[in-house]
Amino acid sequence: MLTKCDTKEEYYAPPKTLAPPIYQQLEARGNFTHFLACVDKAGYKQSLSSSGYWTIFAPTDEAFTKYFAANGLAGIGAIDEAKAREIVTYSLVYNAFSKEKLAEFQSSIGWVPGQSFKRRTAYYSAPYKSNIGGQEAFVVANNRNGLNYVTEDNNNKYLPYFIDSYFAAQGLSEVDYKTFYPNTPYTGFNVADAAVTGSDHSIRAENGMIHIIDKVLLPLPSIDEYLATKPEYSVFKGLLEKYAASYVSSAAATEKWNKRGVSGSVYLKTFPNVLAFNPGNENFLKQMDNDGQSDSWSMFVPTNEVLTKYINEVLLEHYNSLDEIGTQVIYDFINAHMWQTAVWPSKFSTTTNFVGEVARFNRVTDVVDPKVLSNGMFYGASKVQESDAFHSIFGKVYLDPKFSLMSRFLQRELRSAVSNPNVRFTMFLLSDDVLNEAGFTYDNINNTWFYKGSTSGVISPINRLDRLINSHIAITMRGELDNLGSEGIYDTYGGELIKFKNNVVYAAGNLEPDPQQALNSNDLPRVIGKKEATNGIVYYLDKPLLSAETAIGLHMQKYPQFSRFFTYLDNSSIYNKTTGEILGTASGTFYTYFIPSDAAIEKAIADGVLPADPATTVAAEKEKINSFILYHILNRFSTIADGKEDGLRLESVYKTITGDVTVLHITSKQEAKLLQVTDMKGRTATVQNEFSNIIANRSVMHLIDNYLQYVE
Repeated sequence: MLTKCDTKEEYYAPPKTLAPPIYQQLEARGNFTHFLACVDKAGYKQSLSSSGYWTIFAPTDEAFTKYFAANGLAGIGAIDEAKAREIVTYSLVYNAFSKEKLAEFQSSIGWVPGQSFKRRTAYYSAPYKSNIGGQEAFVVANNRNGLNYVTEDNNNKYLPYFIDSYFAAQGLSEVDYKTFYPNTPYTGFNVADAAVTGSDHSIRAENGMIHIIDKVLLPLPSIDEYLATKPEYSVFKGLLEKYAASYVSSAAATEKWNKRGVSGSVYLKTFPNVLAFNPGNENFLKQMDNDGQSDSWSMFVPTNEVLTKYINEVLLEHYNSLDEIGTQVIYDFINAHMWQTAVWPSKFSTTTNFVGEVARFNRVTDVVDPKVLSNGMFYGASKVQESDAFHSIFGKVYLDPKFSLMSRFLQRELRSAVSNPNVRFTMFLLSDDVLNEAGFTYDNINNTWFYKGSTSGVISPINRLDRLINSHIAITMRGELDNLGSEGIYDTYGGELIKFKNNVVYAAGNLEPDPQQALNSNDLPRVIGKKEATNGIVYYLDKPLLSAETAIGLHMQKYPQFSRFFTYLDNSSIYNKTTGEILGTASGTFYTYFIPSDAAIEKAIADGVLPADPATTVAAEKEKINSFILYHILNRFSTIADGKEDGLRLESVYKTITGDVTVLHITSKQEAKLLQVTDMKGRTATVQNEFSNIIANRSVMHLIDNYLQYVE
């Protein structure tokens, strides 16, 4: 209610203690005449003189004097309305922020201290003319990743700033500023390459906050805009334009910009969602409305010379042109140079790109053009990001069309594994011709695998191929398969064992149906080439490593060192003479068969552990034979002398009458080529290497010098 002495105007007037608006304060100070002249030309006097909520970064007259000199301008009269609008709107941030608040992120759950280094400005780029399908048309950058377009979003540009509290919270230092702005001192409150100056550099106003800066700032380009002005990156830019950029006619954008004076259709410049981001999108991810305050895109772009050399020597090693290589390879290459986060100069080794790799660049020697742009950080580089997609063992398949089938299969689920730079692999490569000869084909139209002309079978083509390919990959952290000219045995990624000697490599299936005949023939897979990769070695084979499909008994009976034991098995009630299967074991499970020597079996007979007659008809004796056999089978492991199961107590297949598991204790020493097994009574048997390491269907058979006993 008005009192007698109050007029209506006095009642509604601002409090006398409230600071004047932005425009009036700058005017009163007297050293912002040039900036205020720009404000007048841009049509923002009323906005900055009245109510509102702004943060403005105001350059002094001294800053304008430097700007005039640097750009050959006679004075403020040489700045037209359009340039004045650029200067003013890019200095104008929505809402009022003190220095402390600028470093805080306006998240959807509240203010987060030390998480912000940018704010959205009032400036945005208008459509530009470009040649679209042979005709000139207007183009504007899409304001989201992918094809989604938000009509009411102007794709406003962001203004970066560098505040000491943010640097402290992020573990950054002066180098993270000076890398981008080597000629500007870092003060703890910089805006791009300007400094916020004066003892009263931050001034509260009725309608916002004023920060005084010592340089005139012009709108920074987006990453896409910057690339368009830099011919030294035209090769990379060409990849983006030819294989990724699309120009889409937009009715919504056309209507919007026609109302603002643009005549004709307006096209959106978009990029596919398979890329990390749209280089022209100013809005960051938009997972939260203001997430552009706290993060940005980053891109490393090799110069033309180094990129051309890389394309010719690496990407096109087996192709004639990029058109032949396919867009997926090109997308992978581009994505390796894109980060969905800000890559600070001191954080190269800890910040991962869109494909999960750190920046493999030296900040001092490899970066030739570091820039902070409106929507991200840009690093022109004198080298290429050597991506795992191309330099790991996977790359040897991926970039060679002769291995398209193996590449296709690896990309189903194994690509990330075999591209891992922290694991060393050996991979045996199978060309399309070799896989076709083995019975595997692929229908590109229907996306279907075939095995010997069929899409089905007892084992489906894809499951059969899965077992095959997994047997051609091995983790070799100590380089165990670096020299296949020696002799040895090794377990593969799929768990099955392979053997090698004199650059001949084989799996159990390669020995069927007659192991001795196969070993004496020239039909086993041979190494016909070898290449190093960043995470291992690839060997080129002329035939596949085949998995055995016959059951263990049909393997065991072919080896004379196991004949005495097999006689007991063959006469037991747990053996199927037709299929070779042992009751108690399961198809698809790995096993180790510790088979006592003839002398050890004689000892078991003498000790009353085994009956003398393998064909006994006495029920109790037959049960002794069954339990004896099953206790000599290690469950779920194909164990060799590689140290991997050393010291482990593992289950045997045999279970006691009460259903309890029985165990075997393994001693495995790779260097000594020693493999021993200790039973539940503390008795130890040693594997006789000369007669052991016999590979079979998901199994290995070892001859041991003692028999094993369980405890009920």
